[in-house]
Amino acid sequence: MPRLFFSIEIPVQIKQRLLQVRAPVAGARWQSAAQLHLTLLFLGPVSDDRVAEVCAEVRALAMPAFDLEVSGIGCFGQPASPRNLWAGVSPCDSLLALQAALKDVLGGLGFEFDQRAFRPHVTLARFKKQRGSVAALLDDHQSTNFGAFPVQEFVLYQSTQGGGGSVYTVLERFALEG
Repeated sequence: MPRLFFSIEIPVQIKQRLLQVRAPVAGARWQSAAQLHLTLLFLGPVSDDRVAEVCAEVRALAMPAFDLEVSGIGCFGQPASPRNLWAGVSPCDSLLALQAALKDVLGGLGFEFDQRAFRPHVTLARFKKQRGSVAALLDDHQSTNFGAFPVQEFVLYQSTQGGGGSVYTVLERFALEG
């Protein structure tokens, strides 16, 4: 069964700026340009026969286009031993409404989701066992503005595990209004 998630793609020029954050940090598995995105909602494994149903329900959503800004970096976990390093995304009302609408419509189809609050971000690096400190990176980039961009669509990705990390394939694009 394919592993699916909804996401917003990041423009190439912002990805290039995000990639410049890379630094030698013990245990960091840096994301490639192709892996940089903003996850809206993770569905997990979905049977092939349900993918069409998911897409049909999501196509019926009427949500407005909006602008996002990517700025600053932070981490999940302590800076001395992080789990993830991420770039911040301005949590505008339209972004939060889109994520909530997806969660609502897909919850109606029986999908269950993590109950933690949605914290929009772009994952830059993941850490496993050996974790080096990212404190210096946080200091250097806490107020870095990576850019703003219009969000006119979101995508349904299929995630496939590969030797260099996950590979994401767009299954469908969903236009926003306006």
